[in-house]
Amino acid sequence: MSQSSPVAATSGPSTGSGRFRRRLLRGLAAAVVVIVLVFVVFLTWANTVMAGDRTAALEVWRDDAVTITETDVSFMLEPTSAGRAEGLVFVPGARVDPFAYARVLSGVVERSGVTVVITKPTLHLAFFDSRPLSDFTAAAPSVDEWSVGGHSLGGVKACAMAASDDSVPVSGLVLFGSYCAEDVSETAIEVLSVSGTEDGLSTPADIEGNADLLPAETTFVVLDGANHADFGDYGAQPGDGVSTMPRDVVRSEITDALDAFFP
Repeated sequence: MSQSSPVAATSGPSTGSGRFRRRLLRGLAAAVVVIVLVFVVFLTWANTVMAGDRTAALEVWRDDAVTITETDVSFMLEPTSAGRAEGLVFVPGARVDPFAYARVLSGVVERSGVTVVITKPTLHLAFFDSRPLSDFTAAAPSVDEWSVGGHSLGGVKACAMAASDDSVPVSGLVLFGSYCAEDVSETAIEVLSVSGTEDGLSTPADIEGNADLLPAETTFVVLDGANHADFGDYGAQPGDGVSTMPRDVVRSEITDALDAFFP
């Protein structure tokens, strides 16, 4: 009688664990791919900047009353003649070219002699910028009294800097089409809020609804007919209202408001 050779039985659990590891590795690889794709899409979105208007930029570059200095972290606008020892660090709105604010802010440089430093936010988004205020004021060592301001989400960041950044004493806060997410109502900071009636992004209701976070003595200036994009020279912005106010009038009224703020 023939005798069959014993056959070694394969282990079911071992085969199952191998399949599980392969599925786990495939799942991890897929997750990594998704994360990388999301990161790439985010970087592409963040770096799709709303460019400043060339004509407006050239107007500032050709202005003999204003001296422009670019650093790694900012653009600085100074009066060509002797200015005053006051300055404004201004934070751009999300994904807006910093120099898009140069023409609007150059008026107060000319008229009031205030130095303006326009920041270059990390990834063009102020919320990702962890640098202290002193990194931006370092460009103007002769200035010893500083205000901080910003447009849209840049204004929200400016509020946070005014409230908690102790690297530089802050005496003033300037908001363009913006409002605070932090409570600065009990501080001694002077505040100027400039908004537009046709702003579709920081609406009049938003400004009013967050006014209690600002000091009671805050100066509110409302530009009749101005929209969100009127605070810079970068073109139309999705979701915004329709402006009925000429850009030169907007700039003039903003300059008047800033001139009164920096008497």
